[in-house]
Amino acid sequence: MAEDQGPAAPRYKRVLLKISGEALMGDRAYGLDPDMVSQVANEIKSVWDLGGEVCVVIGGGNIFRGVSAAASGMERATADYMGMLATVMNALAMQSGLESIGVPTRVLSALPISAVAEPYIRRRAMRHMEKRRVVVFAAGTGNPFFTTDTAAALRASEMGCDAMLKATKVDGVYDADPALAKDAVRYDHLTYMDVLSRDLRVMDASAISLARENGIPILVFSIQNVGAFADVIRGRGTFTIISEKAE
Repeated sequence: MAEDQGPAAPRYKRVLLKISGEALMGDRAYGLDPDMVSQVANEIKSVWDLGGEVCVVIGGGNIFRGVSAAASGMERATADYMGMLATVMNALAMQSGLESIGVPTRVLSALPISAVAEPYIRRRAMRHMEKRRVVVFAAGTGNPFFTTDTAAALRASEMGCDAMLKATKVDGVYDADPALAKDAVRYDHLTYMDVLSRDLRVMDASAISLARENGIPILVFSIQNVGAFADVIRGRGTFTIISEKAE
């Protein structure tokens, strides 16, 4: 979506950023790339500087993928709990990256890990956001069998977010993988039902359904483009918006 340059004020005041653990790997095959963590932290700061209220959910696939482990024979619940612990590690790394550039940040974990993170309490999280602290939600929903996509939709609903932003490696939703299909078509607008019926796999079905029930638009953009997060918040740049009705 490309729009004329409008006012600098954000179109969405309170937003949740969902980013995969793999996005924090950079060019590495595993783990965290400090440069990529720093880049994402600066993207978040750019929105925070605009006066936006930001909360974040990060996946754990760069460290451990519960679904893959379960497919290899590990008990699914155990594998999912291990994946939740991986998201805590990513959340702590992001907190460090944000605080190093002057952004007050709190990590709230759905699993009690009091030595490194506050327990997730909805009213406490709301209060942090009201004080303009970035809140990083860790450990998913705290339950196995639910993805961090679903956790993101849940937290966005609980926090009363105006939008949920899905940060990916491409600048929106395509009808095919643009890395494999040169003629892949990017969508500017989609409805929640479009995503579900066409099996576009932007986020899992539970997350899409939860966002739909709570009327939270999903904006899909590329985190690899510097300044993209702030642009999307202001309705600029290139992205796909998923809402109840295609505009």
